[in-house]
Amino acid sequence: MSRIGKQPIDIPTGVEIKIDESNFISVKGPKGILERKLADGLKIEQVDNKIIVSRPNDLKKFRALHGLTRTLINNMVIGVTQGFSKILEINGVGYRAAKSGNKLTLTLGYSHPVIMFDPEGLSTCVDQNKITVSGLDKEKVGQYVADIRSKRAPEPYKGKGIKYLDERIRRKVGKTGKK
Repeated sequence: MSRIGKQPIDIPTGVEIKIDESNFISVKGPKGILERKLADGLKIEQVDNKIIVSRPNDLKKFRALHGLTRTLINNMVIGVTQGFSKILEINGVGYRAAKSGNKLTLTLGYSHPVIMFDPEGLSTCVDQNKITVSGLDKEKVGQYVADIRSKRAPEPYKGKGIKYLDERIRRKVGKTGKK
């Protein structure tokens, strides 16, 4: 039995969950609505104020999807109640970010500014050298943060670039001069 998959998901007050027979789930909460089609074959049922995910048998396919399905539903419930956010930090001389409307303009040492538009359902906030991305869907937040970071990933010699706030960069020693 999956250790994660067998745990029930508590439904907080103010959250409505609708589950179809084809495992299409809709979660409505104070922050918004999230919908997702989950894997067929798994049994998702709502008992009192809990959601229980169970698998029909121990085939490898169902064992692999059991914990994943439970985690996806739990992330939907957390998303509509609290939301998700990730913080990026910009390091480097002349590297900066600016926000206007839903447009994020990054100056990262290229000959041109890098312009990115916020995807639907996500919002960004710029505060000096920090970029905060927040939204309801954990997957979308993580993907957009990864896209921003990929525009100038941190380099190992001086640490210049865009990194996650809690990320540690492995530093390398530079060249040494001959004497």
